Amino acid sequence: MRTSKLWSFLALSAAVLTTPVVVHAQATSPSANTPAPPQTMRLEEGEAPAVTINPPSTEKSITEKRELGKVKEVKVQTGRTTYYAKPIDPAGAMRGDGQSDNTQPVQFKVGEFGPPKDKPAAEEPQTLYPKK
Repeated sequence: MRTSKLWSFLALSAAVLTTPVVVHAQATSPSANTPAPPQTMRLEEGEAPAVTINPPSTEKSITEKRELGKVKEVKVQTGRTTYYAKPIDPAGAMRGDGQSDNTQPVQFKVGEFGPPKDKPAAEEPQTLYPKK
């Protein structure tokens, strides 16, 4: 038991004593082996790019559908986003009742299905026929 503790202590001591030597060997003076950094030059400004980026439309369109004076649906269009808000009106619920909560998550319009749009016919690829 004593010899294993002695060897552990000697190994640890050797590691602690050699660490500063290894670190010092890695830190060399910068002028010894490395060249000086290149001189930088100021470049002339080029002309601005001819690209125009149009921001998305910020127009907001709100459409309400009413039936007998009550709002049945609200359609909100902002830019490319369209969503619908519909109030909850359960039958027999009294104000303040647990069922009378009038909030409902909005429904986003993700995609629209319909007849395919007219696409121009694709040109036939040129083919080479063997000579007869």
